[in-house]
Amino acid sequence: MKTIAKKLYDLKQNIILIYAFNGTGKTRLSVAYKDISKKGNGGKHAGVYYNAYSEDLFVWDNEENSQTGIRLNIKPCSLNKFHQHIDEEKLNAHLSTYKPKFDYRFHNYEKSTDGIEYIQFYLKNENTPVNLEKEEDIHKDDTPIKISRGEQQFFIWCFFLTLFDIDGWTGAGHQSSHFFIDDPVSSLDDHNIFVTVSSLMDLIDKHYKNRKIIITTHHIGLFSILCDWLSKGEKADQYKESIQKYILKKEGDKIQLKSCRSDVFLYHLELLQVLNQAKESNKLYAYHFAMLRQVIENISSFLGSGQTAYVLNQIGIDEPGEVTQIINALSHKRVFQYEAKELVPDNKVLFIKVFDAIMNKYHFKIMDKKK
Repeated sequence: MKTIAKKLYDLKQNIILIYAFNGTGKTRLSVAYKDISKKGNGGKHAGVYYNAYSEDLFVWDNEENSQTGIRLNIKPCSLNKFHQHIDEEKLNAHLSTYKPKFDYRFHNYEKSTDGIEYIQFYLKNENTPVNLEKEEDIHKDDTPIKISRGEQQFFIWCFFLTLFDIDGWTGAGHQSSHFFIDDPVSSLDDHNIFVTVSSLMDLIDKHYKNRKIIITTHHIGLFSILCDWLSKGEKADQYKESIQKYILKKEGDKIQLKSCRSDVFLYHLELLQVLNQAKESNKLYAYHFAMLRQVIENISSFLGSGQTAYVLNQIGIDEPGEVTQIINALSHKRVFQYEAKELVPDNKVLFIKVFDAIMNKYHFKIMDKKK
């Protein structure tokens, strides 16, 4: 793992995407990278991290009959000193994209400099007027609730996104060398996974010129959409010299870091499995078109064309140029960032037509993970 971390550390590119199979050691890679980067920074932290250790700082107290009620405790750590600088307007802006059904309230230690001791959540009441001068009274008649694991996940992710903006932690002269982000999507439903992809794109766009950003994930959809937006999106020309994409996998007793191109077929099989499951369950969303586009573009590259319309023509799709425009439009970030509705019937028909044509033409063999 140290060898792989050193390779990533030495890369000149500032955007590194890694698709990692479950159990290959993504968290261990982030720790190995931290150790190497500290050596290059006089033993001090050079960057910031979001990984399993970040999530483990948040622990539920589920005693309904306790004096304080159900709450999410935050373990004391070196980040506590930055809690007082959290901008709740920014936090709420990050949360708003997930359309949360809860409100929250921070409870600080007696000394604000000691940070946030715990957080309590309440059912959101859109009709309750907010008295900004008496914030402490907003939830006085409400009962604290335990939010779902998925809601907890995106709350913690948004909490860290807000911390990332605090200059005392990540600003110039501090831990400003890199972000290492490992799978901020566990327990999220598909729509919220792709809202998270959107937040990652915003983070990349804001910081990639000044620091290295490493993102690892086991979720093939997240990886696929990030690859698609960075390589084929409206700002792709800005990123093309800055991006590297890899697959982390076990081979015997060893863990290897391989380029996507060298493992292209396995990558496609993972994507096609996800798309096949979506088709079979009749649960198709706009982001499935983004994943389908990634499959088509990689097939076109493999065939030496590089044109989506070329593959569509090869598989027998009428008016491939027009279909390409539809696929590109439905793959755009703005289409599904705030919208969770399934595809309209016409677009479902188009998706199934293209997907089936790919399978019939190239005879990919995929295994349904549910079996």
